Amino acid sequence: MELKQLAALHALEYVQDGMRLGLGTGSTARLFIAALGQRWRDGAYRDLRCVPTSKETAQQVVSLGLPLITLTELQAANYPPVLDLAVDGADEVDPDLNLIKGLGKAALREKIIEMHALRFIVIVDESKLVPRLGRGALPVELIPFEAEVSVRWLEGLGCRAELWRDDAGRPFETDNHNWLARCWFSQGIADPVSLARRLADQPGIVEHGLFLGMATDVIVARQNGVEVITKNVKTF
Repeated sequence: MELKQLAALHALEYVQDGMRLGLGTGSTARLFIAALGQRWRDGAYRDLRCVPTSKETAQQVVSLGLPLITLTELQAANYPPVLDLAVDGADEVDPDLNLIKGLGKAALREKIIEMHALRFIVIVDESKLVPRLGRGALPVELIPFEAEVSVRWLEGLGCRAELWRDDAGRPFETDNHNWLARCWFSQGIADPVSLARRLADQPGIVEHGLFLGMATDVIVARQNGVEVITKNVKTF
């Protein structure tokens, strides 16, 4: 069994009947959703409500027969738009459980959903653990209008930045009809909080892949077993 599948299966232990679940996007999240769907078909749960973080995830959820819902629908039914649990992968995890996410091209929707979860469990293999964020690329979502100008501004942050393009040279388009840039910091990101603030304040930048202070638990699959790193569960 590959390590990320081991982490995904371990995360199932946190799912209880009656939960409202946020479901992430990407290869590791797909493994978790597939295992969740199998348990649903086996009758382990009778009442789940699943909130997807991308069109891709929604398609997988529907194909498995899992019940879909949105935060807006929860609110309309006089429920607070709060999820019991969200489960997703990550591209990098630092010692404080800060994350880089979004190389699955869904960071904006992931952040909107996962910020509403009382418990946000991140499932990774040990290769995703880093001493400092920024070992790899940081994805940034930006509007197509004057996108190259936004990329030039990103380079002014001390990184190498470029539009993320497909094999045909076209910019990748997110579910929100925006484009993506990738930023590489040669020495890593020294101050993620300050960087996140600067990105949030810049017109044209829609969202970024820094998920700071959001994860409550990280399930790490290692060659010698599974480790769970836990912080305090959030309250609203």
